[in-house]
Amino acid sequence: MIDLKQYEVWFVTGSQHLYGEETLRQVDEHSKIIADSLNSASQIPVRVVFKPVVKTPDEIYKICQDANVASNCVGIIAWMHTFSPAKMWIGGLKALQKPLLHLHTQFNRDIPWSDIDMDFMNLNQSAHGDREFGFIMSRMRLNRKVVVGHWQQQDVLEKINSWSRVATAKYRMQTMKVVRFGDNMRQVAVTEGDKVEAELKFGFSVNTHGVGDLVKVINQVTDAEINTLIKEYEDTYQLMASLANGGAMRASLVEAARIELGLTAFLKDGGFSAYTNTFEDLHGMRQLPGIASQRLMAAGYGYGGEGDWKTSAMVHIMKVMASGLKGGNSFMEDYTYHFDPANQMVLGAHMLEICPSIASGTVKCEVHPLGIGGKEDPVRLVFNGASGPALNVSLIDMGNRFRLLVNEVEAVEVQQELPKLPVARVLWKPQPDMQTGCAAWIYAGGAHHTVYSQNLTTEYIADFAEMVGVELVVIDKNTELRQLKNELRWSELYYGKL
Repeated sequence: MIDLKQYEVWFVTGSQHLYGEETLRQVDEHSKIIADSLNSASQIPVRVVFKPVVKTPDEIYKICQDANVASNCVGIIAWMHTFSPAKMWIGGLKALQKPLLHLHTQFNRDIPWSDIDMDFMNLNQSAHGDREFGFIMSRMRLNRKVVVGHWQQQDVLEKINSWSRVATAKYRMQTMKVVRFGDNMRQVAVTEGDKVEAELKFGFSVNTHGVGDLVKVINQVTDAEINTLIKEYEDTYQLMASLANGGAMRASLVEAARIELGLTAFLKDGGFSAYTNTFEDLHGMRQLPGIASQRLMAAGYGYGGEGDWKTSAMVHIMKVMASGLKGGNSFMEDYTYHFDPANQMVLGAHMLEICPSIASGTVKCEVHPLGIGGKEDPVRLVFNGASGPALNVSLIDMGNRFRLLVNEVEAVEVQQELPKLPVARVLWKPQPDMQTGCAAWIYAGGAHHTVYSQNLTTEYIADFAEMVGVELVVIDKNTELRQLKNELRWSELYYGKL
């Protein structure tokens, strides 16, 4: 799990000298109370740091520049307690490079009907002070999140929670490294993309290392390290008999452990947060990494099969957003359909690499033949995914822009035995229904690879798209194909002009 408490957002309040020292003292006092309350709220995973009230263009510019260079600051929460003339904010907002949340709140929840006077009104002017601030951001065409409500409301705290998680993911993405072992699966279109544009847009770098570089590290793993990891396998999973000590396929488990240890060392030593591989390029490896990729995802690494670096990056990014939340996030593939008119569903799976963070019930460790790749039988974890609301998220390169595509789905319990399908799997029903959901996905150019999330909502992905400035397409219970096709056409016009 990634510790999000190492990161912080700054709570910045705007005012002006017009109101006098006593009013400004109260503004500062109230702002600190709100910041401290947000910082102690269990819903917010990062630290919320109070900053003294800013009252002049110079102070505003300085706080924005300070936020830009602060190594652990992932964003700013801004609030106008009084009226803060927005021309003062132009320089600072032009300079600000961190995400911004505009909290439209006020210190008091209720109007003090019997006591309210003009002194109270002069102090508590958020209702129009925030509108002045909002105008200048709209005038400057700035992306930001607006949250409305009293600062102690649960829904307000939850929106700050999701925004702060996404801001942290964006921050980490700026120095994120994705390594590709080999190239993309030959002739596949959707896993390709512009890696230079991706680094310009998102910040993460994508570079290739030969499989031989990885094999060299794998071959340096010691027997003692392997024995320790195998003991962890035995304590954590239900091993099939042939993998037990003395079993006919024990050597496969030893090799799987060797690969996991070597892969882990390579990623750590290189500072990589995500990686890809492909069964078409395993030169020097005895088996395709199965359990290794599954366990590395569970530890927070991103993964994409067949060289899919975009999905690999998104797996890690979404794991950062979801750190500490119940449920999991995994590399996923829409594999096959159940077209029973009374119960239409998608079976999601992959050859081997589904993250056990989404598992329900027993997780088994098994070895079986793999009909492609031409290598030894790989070890993998086999389980069913948990039921409940979930998302499938796809990052695709449309040539002139990146598009983030979201389909809200409802996962259902796997009730049938699948004795001849020894892979991890999930069943789900796309929103709003099978025909509309699948058709909408195809119209939007969605990939067959996705990030499957049990613990993030569409709001997280919408916040992310807003922060990085990419197109977002959502397929949910309200989706209607005619409207969706129009939205896609409008987006072509909009992004063609940027």
